Amino acid sequence: MTTPGEIAAGDILIENSSHLPHSLLLQSNSDSNGWARLNGAHSTFEEEMRQTGWTLFFMAGEIKASVFGFDRRKTLRAAVKRLIAGAKSQHCNSIEITRVANKSFLKMPYTSVSAHPRHLQEGQVFSGGA
Repeated sequence: MTTPGEIAAGDILIENSSHLPHSLLLQSNSDSNGWARLNGAHSTFEEEMRQTGWTLFFMAGEIKASVFGFDRRKTLRAAVKRLIAGAKSQHCNSIEITRVANKSFLKMPYTSVSAHPRHLQEGQVFSGGA
């Protein structure tokens, strides 16, 4: 996970410990929790992966997390951490953020984040993180 303030819709986060192609450039920092943000345009990245025999699978079910709190950085970090746990439970090594929203309920602020689990691997047959 990158610095929470940097996470936005369209970002793809990939688990650092995943077996990855050598050409993959990830952006990480000391607060990464073992996940990093993909650098570059997604369409270009996916095309490069196809050309090298890798596939970034897209899982149909959207996962969501909402966290109440006044500190937006902390609530975003906690929401993304929950999304990562959801992706891992589906044996996926990445997520694509689809929505980040800051809202309030009865004057209590909260952050809501949605994502699709993704899985990057060599080959075209989903192996579920094996």
